[in-house]
Amino acid sequence: MNRREFLKVSGAFLLASEMLTKDLFAGEAPVVAVAEGQDYGAITRAAVNAVGGMGRFVKAGNIVVVKPNMGWDRKPEQAATTHPLVVKSLVEECLKAGAKRVKVFDNPCNDARRSYENSGIPDALKDLKNVEVKFMEDERYKKVDLKGVFLKEWELYGEALSADVFINAPIAKHHSLTGLTLALKNMMGIMGGNRGFIHRQIEDALADVNAYQKSHLVLIDATRILTAHGPTGGSLRDVKVLNKVIASTDIVAADAYATGLFGLKAESIAITARAYKRGLGEMNLEKVKVVKA
Repeated sequence: MNRREFLKVSGAFLLASEMLTKDLFAGEAPVVAVAEGQDYGAITRAAVNAVGGMGRFVKAGNIVVVKPNMGWDRKPEQAATTHPLVVKSLVEECLKAGAKRVKVFDNPCNDARRSYENSGIPDALKDLKNVEVKFMEDERYKKVDLKGVFLKEWELYGEALSADVFINAPIAKHHSLTGLTLALKNMMGIMGGNRGFIHRQIEDALADVNAYQKSHLVLIDATRILTAHGPTGGSLRDVKVLNKVIASTDIVAADAYATGLFGLKAESIAITARAYKRGLGEMNLEKVKVVKA
């Protein structure tokens, strides 16, 4: 077999593999994968593999954004931000799948430098090549015509919008205003402007943003959850260690499952219920395929 024939056969094989992967997940109930264990890197990989593997989402040469929660000046053990080992595993899987560059950022509510540093995420990623962990810059926001129910237009971060793959990686935690903050609400971290304004009608505002900017993969960090005094937390008395992560391509299904970890029903969280009503995913877990990874 000469080189040209080899490339032709290899290309056909890769195309067939991609089509098979799509066929396996097309037309089926949404899949939510749950992995449990004390090795946070391993359970993150297991959960991603259970929904098709990172190669299902990331192709050679892609620019990928991994959007964790780095919004608060808190240490990882305080359960206000995504665990650094979960983020590291996601980034490593993106690189293995052929990502050209992986960008990791958030728009913190607390001081950005302290929030980034204390999250432990920059330190966890410092030795990885082709990875950027950087502060979000005002000039990189773009006013977007959302045509939403509540937000007709808003400033969203340009590098999130232009990425080939967007991975939404929040921590599961209590929120004093919205009940919980999960993947749907994690999208506030790509919003600029006066984010306080959206609390007037936060359910529709977040549905508007999520309808515009889709999460190709959702990975919810429930290695430890904040059960009270969120979203900032601070006391270890409010932290419950679960050693779990949740993966799905359906952001509503992922949030609905994670809600159960708090002993709550998905319909009791207005953000989840509104996103379901707006057709952004499945909230009824009886219609979701939950798999243990």
